[in-house]
Amino acid sequence: MYTATTRAIRVTVRPQYLPDESDPSELRFVWAYHVRIENRGDDTVRLRSRHWKITDALGRLQEVRGPGVVGQTPVLRPGEVFEYTSGTPLSTSSGIMGGTYQMVSQAGDGFDIEIPTFSLDLPATQRSLN
Repeated sequence: MYTATTRAIRVTVRPQYLPDESDPSELRFVWAYHVRIENRGDDTVRLRSRHWKITDALGRLQEVRGPGVVGQTPVLRPGEVFEYTSGTPLSTSSGIMGGTYQMVSQAGDGFDIEIPTFSLDLPATQRSLN
């Protein structure tokens, strides 16, 4: 799991490779990622939009921007949690994802919170450090 906290809002991401939806012979590798957003602060906030940066193993960057997440713009009161699952395909067997959620406080102040950068790797992939 990967975790980041910004302004008392904790984002945790758990990626998972989906072999049944992938086809390596066609250069299609699919991952699901489960996101948990927890408001540990004192203010009520709303998630307005997202900005993802997805980089494949060849360094190709894809940016995804849009309103809300999975068709929702959830409101999180202090202590509340919102969870969702989504996915992404890659044409390489590994990559990384990260980004920001654009939030707004009850008072109308806009701010970004970090989505932790996480690794997309096949379960059997041996990792090496250069």
